[in-house]
Amino acid sequence: MNKIIIGGFLLVLGMAIQGCQKKAEVEEAKAFMLSDTMLKRIRLDTAIIQPVRNELTLVGRVIADENKVIKVFPLVGGNVETVPVELGDYVRKGQTLALIRSGEVADLERQMIQAQSGLLVAQKNLRVAQDLNESKLNAQRDVVQAQNEVNQAEAELARLREVFKIYGLGNSTNYTVKAPISGFIIEKNVNPGLQLRSDNADNLFTIGEINDVWVMANVNESDIGRVRTGMDAQIETLSYPDQVFRGKVDKIYNVLDPNTKAMSVRIKLSNADYKLKPQMHATIRLSLATGEQLTTVPTDAVIFDHSKNFVVVYRNRSDVEVREVAVHKTLRTVTYLDSGVQSGERVISKNQILLYNALSN
Repeated sequence: MNKIIIGGFLLVLGMAIQGCQKKAEVEEAKAFMLSDTMLKRIRLDTAIIQPVRNELTLVGRVIADENKVIKVFPLVGGNVETVPVELGDYVRKGQTLALIRSGEVADLERQMIQAQSGLLVAQKNLRVAQDLNESKLNAQRDVVQAQNEVNQAEAELARLREVFKIYGLGNSTNYTVKAPISGFIIEKNVNPGLQLRSDNADNLFTIGEINDVWVMANVNESDIGRVRTGMDAQIETLSYPDQVFRGKVDKIYNVLDPNTKAMSVRIKLSNADYKLKPQMHATIRLSLATGEQLTTVPTDAVIFDHSKNFVVVYRNRSDVEVREVAVHKTLRTVTYLDSGVQSGERVISKNQILLYNALSN
């Protein structure tokens, strides 16, 4: 009888303890129920299965698309009168870049006037020769000679007109430097008052369209075998640290720089908003697929504490759990997991450290 009484007492005691535990768990869940304010401060991401990728980090710089860059040279010598544009200005095709007062232009104007007068004289002599020939007062060879003089005068006038067209000259002794394309002035080597020689070999301006740009990346000799065209590339700049520009490797330069022993690769990017400027430094990350697939979470969601890695798993506002995970590989934005989280589960990737501290204590 005593054994029965004792057994019943223990059973009741066990049920009471279990009830207390359940009550404590409910109270604990209520204690950690997320408030509306906290829900607004966190960010939820879903764990997904992705191909495992390695990253190759390169350094490089932004340059203008060389197929859309034109250097502007002076075609004549003289004194630079005005330069109405500045470095970085956007100019349209045909816009005036500089005005040069040139003796060469004045000489071309003189040659043009002489050629026009010479043609008029040659045409008049031809008419006279033809009239005399009809009256049998001169020989046919005189008409032929007069026609040749007209042909020579026309050829000289056509040559000068073509020179005027190439130089863009008008009825002035000034030579106007005009923009050959629309784009930004990315180089300027002229100021008012500069004296230009006729044999000057330096360009005055460089104009480039930067709605598309190139990123030139340097690949170390040890990594050349890992790079191929078509690889996905992520580009980061100091100017926009929170923005990632995406492109693909579209050209590999199969030569090494003799000084750095590095090979260059090119990534072409759309730059419609002109955020990327020529000569910007860039960090380039190339993705290398390994053929393996694992569950991934954002790198920001992983908490490293006491030599272990944890994430905060969210089911609902009253069901939040700290869970240890086994990290396979960590990249800049994504972390691959061997275990700990299943695909489809949601993790907190912003301000989760507050919940981790509260749930761990």
